[in-house]
Amino acid sequence: MVDVALFVTCLTDTFAPRVGVAVVRVLRHFGCRVRFPVGQTCCGQPAYNNGFHREAAAMGRRMIDVFEGCDYVVTPSGSCASMVVHHTPHLLAGDRAYADRARQLAARTWEFGAFITDVLKIDLSSITADPAEPVTYHYGCHLRGLQSADQASRCVGELGGVVYRPLEQMDECCGFGGAFSSLFPNISNAMVSDKLDAIERTGASVVICNEAGCAMTVEGTARRRGMNVTFKHIAEVLAESLGLMDDVP
Repeated sequence: MVDVALFVTCLTDTFAPRVGVAVVRVLRHFGCRVRFPVGQTCCGQPAYNNGFHREAAAMGRRMIDVFEGCDYVVTPSGSCASMVVHHTPHLLAGDRAYADRARQLAARTWEFGAFITDVLKIDLSSITADPAEPVTYHYGCHLRGLQSADQASRCVGELGGVVYRPLEQMDECCGFGGAFSSLFPNISNAMVSDKLDAIERTGASVVICNEAGCAMTVEGTARRRGMNVTFKHIAEVLAESLGLMDDVP
């Protein structure tokens, strides 16, 4: 049995708890033993992105302490996975007590979709997806260091029964970018508008978005625009297709 620790992330915990439930149930369905280290907090990404590297390093040390001893750390967020995999080892490279442990944690940390396809090697074509509507996929920028757009979109395109419509210029940013959307709102708004135009051109009524920050930005703007589209994490789609979410609103 594969031992997995769930790193739920700040945004998922606060704004998308249903995604966390779906991640746990899908992992358990595929034979993983899932635990939730209760001491977990933030990975340090907001501090890091705003230039507070000392504070981000302190949060990285806590991550290492809290998630020590598990085979894998799985998170629904590509940006948080990227922080742990790429930036925490860099921040702690000169710390004798944590440098090696940071690299070890990075090697054990996976974004959920990549874990499903690359570690568990699930045959997604054997799962008949629930949504009958056309589906498209938004590729979050932070996944670039973890998976290509083609690899990441496999979780959607290979599902049985899915009418998948690839998004034009899939690898373009939605405009969220953490602090970027607050510091440069006019540029951010233009970028998310371009993203929604591309979504409209697909004719899809379901958008798979595996990044809570992107989902908040794109979905919120879509609602203000009056678009009739539903946003879901791939974990929700898988869990619903497997009949694992019947008791969750």
